[in-house]
Amino acid sequence: MKNLVSLATLGFLILGGLASPLAQADQVTLQLKWVTQAQFAGYYIALDKGFYSQEGLEVTIEPGGPDVAAIPAIADGHADVIVEWMPPALAARERGIALVNIAQPFKSSGMMLVCRKGAGVATSADFRGKKIAVWFSGSEYPFLNWMSQLGIPVTGGPDGVEMLRQDFSIDALLQKQVACISAMSYNEFLQVMDAGVPPEELVTLRYEEQGVATLEDGLYVLEERLDDPAFRDRMVRFVRASLRGWRFAVQHPEEAVRIILDNDSTGTRTERHQTRMMREVARLVAGTDGSLDPADYQRTVATLLAGDSDPVITREPESAWTHEVTDEALDY
Repeated sequence: MKNLVSLATLGFLILGGLASPLAQADQVTLQLKWVTQAQFAGYYIALDKGFYSQEGLEVTIEPGGPDVAAIPAIADGHADVIVEWMPPALAARERGIALVNIAQPFKSSGMMLVCRKGAGVATSADFRGKKIAVWFSGSEYPFLNWMSQLGIPVTGGPDGVEMLRQDFSIDALLQKQVACISAMSYNEFLQVMDAGVPPEELVTLRYEEQGVATLEDGLYVLEERLDDPAFRDRMVRFVRASLRGWRFAVQHPEEAVRIILDNDSTGTRTERHQTRMMREVARLVAGTDGSLDPADYQRTVATLLAGDSDPVITREPESAWTHEVTDEALDY
């Protein structure tokens, strides 16, 4: 009996020893740019499949939304790492919030304008005198730079565009209040199709096709925190697990959609929409291992610096990205 008790005790201690790393897991809070959807599938998969826990991490994913912005969240200390587009990240850096890109899962841009042919828009040459709806909270920067490069003022009038603040719906286009709305290829554009607008009545102008695309959905941290070896090690493990999640999402899109729906606390996402979104997001993350391509970075900076007036950034950024994290994360 004593031996049985000893074995039982030993087993308890072994199990306890195995469980202790979980109990002592390093905490990481990820702030998303927007709500729970397939746009962020890689992170939810890494959480659901235990990729984070296998790296000794306990990750909390905080969805964004109309009232939650990623950059203020990290600046205020509520997040360790954020998903953000490069234009607002570089603009914030110039204002003193020293964000650094540590990984770039998205290779291509999904941003576009969706316009009504009936409003007289066939190309960007037709923008003058039109009303165009644009998102703010940092998403306006690519549009402002595009107009600056075209030499079109955004103050209205016959020679400019009237830039209206777009809410998070497609109603302004459906109700013919504007000529164009901002849209993502994986979200609002699909919603316009679902609303029954015939494709022949629309013109889509992708930022990439117009030569003004900038990097989207990178992972950013505060520069000063990377000076801490413990924090940098946490980010290496976080990025490694996240990129595993993205690879899984691309290879298993149906399961990725199920995981997204399971994590949607609002219950408003639909399988049909998320399936189509996942298909388009897979296209946008194709062609990269998750590390930032310096050529893509330089193209983004050049785009943001260009224009006749009021560029998004006024000088070439310094130390705005690093390969140190992805180099170590991918070296396994």
